[in-house]
Amino acid sequence: MPTPARAAAAFFDVVIVGAGAAGLFCAAQAGQRGLKVLVIDHSERVAEKIRISGGGRCNFTNRDLDPRAPQRHFVGDNPHFCRSALARYTPQHFIALVERHGIAWHEKHKGQLFCDGPSQQIIDMLLAECADGSVERWQPCAVRSVAFSASSPDGAGAGSYQIHSDRGSVVARQLVIATGGLSIPQLGASDFGYRVAKQFGLRVVEPRPALVPLTFGGDAWTPYAGLAGLALPVEIATGSKKTRMQFVEDLLFTHRGLSGPAVLQISSYWQPGTPLAIDFAPGVDVGAALAAAKRDSRKRIANELAALVPSRLADAWVGEDPALQRPINEAADKALAGLAERIAHWEITPDGTEGYRKAEVTAGGVDTRELSSQTMEATRQPGLHFIGEVVDVTGWLGGYNFQWAWASAHACAQALAGDAS
Repeated sequence: MPTPARAAAAFFDVVIVGAGAAGLFCAAQAGQRGLKVLVIDHSERVAEKIRISGGGRCNFTNRDLDPRAPQRHFVGDNPHFCRSALARYTPQHFIALVERHGIAWHEKHKGQLFCDGPSQQIIDMLLAECADGSVERWQPCAVRSVAFSASSPDGAGAGSYQIHSDRGSVVARQLVIATGGLSIPQLGASDFGYRVAKQFGLRVVEPRPALVPLTFGGDAWTPYAGLAGLALPVEIATGSKKTRMQFVEDLLFTHRGLSGPAVLQISSYWQPGTPLAIDFAPGVDVGAALAAAKRDSRKRIANELAALVPSRLADAWVGEDPALQRPINEAADKALAGLAERIAHWEITPDGTEGYRKAEVTAGGVDTRELSSQTMEATRQPGLHFIGEVVDVTGWLGGYNFQWAWASAHACAQALAGDAS
């Protein structure tokens, strides 16, 4: 008997790998332009990072973003790369979409916008937008391999991609990688996007955990482990001269080190082996306050210090130095000056981070020198696009990474070619 002919692989204008924020938004935008779109994702649940973000309320953008100076809020080998996409799709555009879907939202502080209700509202909005664009979605479905052919089966375009998956093979004129980074592996994070980039000869900036708690090992942290759970506003800095970066945010002591918004922010700039400088009483002249208390008070130093910083921190600081365990009017000026300096400029060097398990995002990724800032397409590989977290663009804490997802997805979707192109 003759061998039955194999069925031809289904053809799509674009296959998008990754059903997260960037992937779903790109799919919706492309589908609504009339393109035939398939989204493939290996996870059972869709957009899990959206679901858990913002404490379950989804910090979906930040209205303080300035697209004229995106490097202010983004980290990467070339932060200016994101300028074009962010200028063309702004927070106001996404806010309008959210409001069109009847999703109530509020601003917390520093431009951070959250849903009033659960994050699932944003996921449902993206799925509804995909439905409006007749987007097909295979999930859960793992991609087994990707190959490129210089010819296109429909006779159009410069080539095509063959995507082999658990649900069969498909052919697409264009392939979009929106698989995110390595952070939060329990949600299904993988290095798939980096492997595809390397397969096609594209450079990848070494990934690393970002927006992540910092750790301090050995005896150096023993005196402070008991402060776990203590939170307070600080000014935190790292680097020197041109590389110096600082934030004024809340810091949180943990059993293993430091966390909270201040530390998550600075972690994206911290380099292994370099110290952090922390001011526990920003805006306060601690030296002058202690000198004045010495003239007028007979309280113990810890009690006076507790008027400037939380009492638990004051007790820990004073408890390390016998010269400070006395009434303030009996303390030596040198001892008080040393205490003030420590409060205002505490230097400590982390030994590492909590890793991808606790990192909110992944820094590094596909080198932006390999991509067009207008279209997110690889300049040396036609039809191959990278969007969202898989690219070497990392935003600050507070909705900036979601705005990069929306903006890079939009830029890509508007550039994708359809039958009419």
